[in-house]
Amino acid sequence: MPMKRIRLGVLMDDISSIKPNKDSSFAMMLEAQARGWEIHTFDSSDMFYSGNKVCALTRITKVQDSETNWHSSESSDVTNLESMDVVFMRKDPPFDMDYIYSTYLLEQLELQGVLVINKPSSLRDANEKLFALNFPECIPKTLVSSKISQLQSFIDSLSTVVVKPLDGMGGVDIFKLSKGDTNISKILKKITNNETRYIMAQEFLPEIKNGDKRILLINGRPVDYALARLPAEGSFKGNLAAGAKGVGQPLSERDRYLCAQIAPTLIKKGLVFVGLDVIGDYITEINVTSPTCIRELDKQFEINISAMLLDEVEKRLALS
Repeated sequence: MPMKRIRLGVLMDDISSIKPNKDSSFAMMLEAQARGWEIHTFDSSDMFYSGNKVCALTRITKVQDSETNWHSSESSDVTNLESMDVVFMRKDPPFDMDYIYSTYLLEQLELQGVLVINKPSSLRDANEKLFALNFPECIPKTLVSSKISQLQSFIDSLSTVVVKPLDGMGGVDIFKLSKGDTNISKILKKITNNETRYIMAQEFLPEIKNGDKRILLINGRPVDYALARLPAEGSFKGNLAAGAKGVGQPLSERDRYLCAQIAPTLIKKGLVFVGLDVIGDYITEINVTSPTCIRELDKQFEINISAMLLDEVEKRLALS
């Protein structure tokens, strides 16, 4: 373990707006503080490049495990981010151009020897919907297209599919469409923006009734438990933000098999902390931007996932 005090930068949305009982970035900061790390928080709009340096208006932040008074921060100050030992990129989607620009600035930090998690270039490469296409044997039948005729044919061939945008989160603009539905054309026009935007269509998996499992991986190694997000009554969406209930369960043999298939690629790409979404026997998404569910799993199984992550970080810092 490094002898000096570790300085952690956390690029995240406004900490005052989070739900501390559910926020994984908050869980990481609680563990970092317990280890004596110095925590600096900032948003993408606080970061800038000047004088050959990547800087940010950062706030030295202290946290406590409370739902009413969970943080305190010193006033903003300009910080040369090269002084950080590690930076966590924890911005929530949408994955827009500002997000892309942030990764370019973080990449400059990497060149100066700062550890950035997850690796900025891989955040750009690994779209959370499309990244799974690299593992065709592990995903359900899938079509990516902007053309309504192709999407309609896909629906007809499978009877029921789920369609979703490539840049969404929280269950927004996700629809289950079945052959013969009268609103198919209207919905497809909407989410393809009149055939100008790619979307993903996937075979509907009835196993969703047993939950959309979130599996967390640290440097390719899965945590032993998944959070099965059970859709609310009358819904097919396994998103906590859409009303799903999170129920923890041990990983199955199939879960571990799926993790083993993607692990070498995650390690190669420097994707240290990843959330794998699994319905039944298939991967539906690979979340790399700001995976969640740490707090729910910690509480249900009395574990400390953030400690596992920070152990990995400390190991990397010791080797650098």
